[in-house]
Amino acid sequence: MSDVREHVVSPAREDGFVRGLAEAIGGPRGEHAVPETPQRGGRFWTAARIVLALTCLTLALHWVQKSPCRDGAWADYKQYTHFCYTDVLALYYAEHLNEGAVPYVDYPVEYPVLTGAFMGALGLPIHALGEKNSAIPQATLFYDTNAFVLSLFAIATVAMILSLRRRRPWDAALFALSPVLLVTATVNWDLLAIVLAVAGIWLWAKKYPVAAGVMLGLGMAAKLWPAFLFLPILIVAVRSRQYAALVNSIAAGVIAWLAVNVPVMLINFENWRRFLDLNSERIIDWGTSWYVGRHFDPFGLELWNNVPLVTNLSLALFALCCVGLLVFGLRVKTPPRLAQLAFVVVAVFLITNKVWSQQFTLWLLPLLVLARPKWPAFLAWQLAEVCYFVAFYGELMGASGKQVFPEWVFVFASMMRLSTVILLVVLVIRDMVRPELDVVRQAYADSDTPDPDGGPANEPLEPEPATGRPVAAIA
Repeated sequence: MSDVREHVVSPAREDGFVRGLAEAIGGPRGEHAVPETPQRGGRFWTAARIVLALTCLTLALHWVQKSPCRDGAWADYKQYTHFCYTDVLALYYAEHLNEGAVPYVDYPVEYPVLTGAFMGALGLPIHALGEKNSAIPQATLFYDTNAFVLSLFAIATVAMILSLRRRRPWDAALFALSPVLLVTATVNWDLLAIVLAVAGIWLWAKKYPVAAGVMLGLGMAAKLWPAFLFLPILIVAVRSRQYAALVNSIAAGVIAWLAVNVPVMLINFENWRRFLDLNSERIIDWGTSWYVGRHFDPFGLELWNNVPLVTNLSLALFALCCVGLLVFGLRVKTPPRLAQLAFVVVAVFLITNKVWSQQFTLWLLPLLVLARPKWPAFLAWQLAEVCYFVAFYGELMGASGKQVFPEWVFVFASMMRLSTVILLVVLVIRDMVRPELDVVRQAYADSDTPDPDGGPANEPLEPEPATGRPVAAIA
């Protein structure tokens, strides 16, 4: 089917919430209007261009929101009272980039290698420039440069979502207008891992399994979580008997990860392993399910203070959930879509993990857009995230000696966030069990790709040599 002839789904016709909003501006698109296609919307403002413009607007507003902290002069808790704290500025000093220290060579970095290399690639030239000209505000320039590059990563992420959803370009508006993106885009360098992870999904969808594996391997070298996306690839590949694509993708991912990490291991192994050591030593983080459990523990169990035990339990719970997802994905009647599985595995990791930094929520954003692009549940989750964002800064003030509200307020906000993410997981699983509720699958029901992210999994099954009948997918 030609792309030009493909229709574009109107969100005002499909989503009750959007339909209600559309009534304020004249109602949904008329039945007799010229159908919109991926190439044709208005004369210039197609759906894709509008979404990209909205993304740029949100990122610009984010920069304004963080601007009070750009100079690094954080006196009188300004970084908390103005909600503008960012690791990008804090770690420019904490990781000694302001002194010209080379990550992993001169100083251990608390992040995986590719993130540390990204920090150094931007920070060291700025430090060198500042050494030559003392009038240059290094901290401000470092933050602005990072914000610009990370914004490009966000725009690239939206562009790939649009490419994956040519029939549903308006889905990407969930990402573009996300309050989470507005308040956390440059809190850390997570958009680097996000763009690599989404690139991996995009390349798999375009039937480049080796390149997809490389992107996911590089994503794993930036943050750990993109490695979890190999589980969804395994499930869709096994169900479609695409074993060669699966093996090639995993092998490429491992090679890409080794290519980035092995040189640093050889240069300074102790500095390289600092990330692993910190994660094993970290106590229960604010806002996690473990944090909430400790708050409501009536017995005062020592479990919560036993860091190795909590670490092992969280890993065991996540591993158990992965096994469950594997069995479910292989046995559910209709093959689940790759994006649905991807969202569930990353969400389950956050739910079971002992650490959930505020910016980790960004990981879920593009995956949910691809998995379940429905506004009501999405907005409920975003509202919970905004409440948590505000409560988190109040908790930071309390930890700094300026009590803002009692502890139960932060715990309640944490519970709201956990509850909405769990609800989203349940809804995505329900869509996998009942595919008639999956709006993405319905939009592509008349195409050759019922899973637009399936890539090699959409290839016709090889016939059996003896009978010539097609090989059935695992039921």
